[in-house]
Amino acid sequence: MARTRQQKDLLTKLAEAGEDAISRLGEIPGGSRLVEATNALRQRLDELQKRVRALDPLEKRVSELERRLQALERKGRTTARGAASSAKARATTRRTAPSRTKKT
Repeated sequence: MARTRQQKDLLTKLAEAGEDAISRLGEIPGGSRLVEATNALRQRLDELQKRVRALDPLEKRVSELERRLQALERKGRTTARGAASSAKARATTRRTAPSRTKKT
């Protein structure tokens, strides 16, 4: 419990030091522009993170489609080979039937 209190105190001190540093930046010449630029950068970074997160489901869908396409291509190759070899086999095994003529 004492350790958690110390950690909270440490975090509180760091937060207060950060707030003090930001307020001091606002006081120096050009500091407010730096703070504004930093905030704009943070907002742009948040937007970028949202867009990148939106790409994850799309990447999963593309991976699934690629896997299915690959399976179809394999199936198409074996079917084409099988059809060609069975046609070849049929051509070689065909025999002409002897002509049937009526004997009278």
